[in-house]
Amino acid sequence: MQRIVVVDYGSGNLRSVAKALERAGGTVEVSSAPGAIEAASGVVLPGVGAFRAAMENLSAGGWTAGLRAHLAADRPFLGICLGLQLLFDDSEEFGFTQGFGLVRGHVRAFPHPSSAATDTERAKVPHMGWNQLTATRRSMVSEAIGDGAWAYFVHSFYVDCLEPDVIATTTRHGDVSFTSSIERGRLIACQFHPEKSQSVGLDLLAKFVESCQ
Repeated sequence: MQRIVVVDYGSGNLRSVAKALERAGGTVEVSSAPGAIEAASGVVLPGVGAFRAAMENLSAGGWTAGLRAHLAADRPFLGICLGLQLLFDDSEEFGFTQGFGLVRGHVRAFPHPSSAATDTERAKVPHMGWNQLTATRRSMVSEAIGDGAWAYFVHSFYVDCLEPDVIATTTRHGDVSFTSSIERGRLIACQFHPEKSQSVGLDLLAKFVESCQ
């Protein structure tokens, strides 16, 4: 029987993610028990907030080994927002912090706009609101939402991915073109919030739910 576990490690609005997965056809359990992922059909790692605090909470809560095992076995996984960033080598948020190191790359801060910039040159930080996704290759993400779709973002840091082959979509904010989703095997992760991205987000979640069958 399908059972998708949403990881509750004290970061993020888990209920909205769970409800969106249920609308997309998933059978969902929000759990704070690391053992719950052992028999899960799929795992969702959401998150908002600070990178360092999230890594500390995952470690203190006993999630790290189970998540690594799930990902090493190439079982369905979806990372959302901070859940994407944590997969990378490190983050410069509040000083250097190591991530899971499953994908090569770094989490960097968006540059704050210069006071001398014109209104059209300024890219507000945090990057908040709707922005466009550009597909870089054929992937589960592009099959679900197509090229040029619009999704909802809320973040001040972005992923600088050093593995071009895993990048599924990119997005531009001001002068920065950043990785907005990745896919490798049955791992997908996105910087945008599918639970807030209306039909585009539901299409992606439905594709993920299908992969958990």
